[in-house]
Amino acid sequence: MGALALAAGAVGTTLLLRRGRKPVQEKKTALDHFTRATPDRWARPGMSVTFRAELMPGRSRSERTFRVTELLPSGRVRLEGFAGEHTETEFEAAR
Repeated sequence: MGALALAAGAVGTTLLLRRGRKPVQEKKTALDHFTRATPDRWARPGMSVTFRAELMPGRSRSERTFRVTELLPSGRVRLEGFAGEHTETEFEAAR
């Protein structure tokens, strides 16, 4: 009976030790954030984005469309011909 308890304790300890190990991750640099080819970016430099009509009432779609000049680390963008930094929620969904 004692041997069975000892074996069960050893198995439990082994499982706990294995669960506690974390896989080694590569160190990431700020440059990797921009250079990796992933489809999770909502905007890219050179792409056209259109402000939602509620934010610019009375303007046509062409008057609300601007070109992205810079993508910032925060996920915001700077636009050509329009001041400030803007977030994804200010724009219409991409088609």
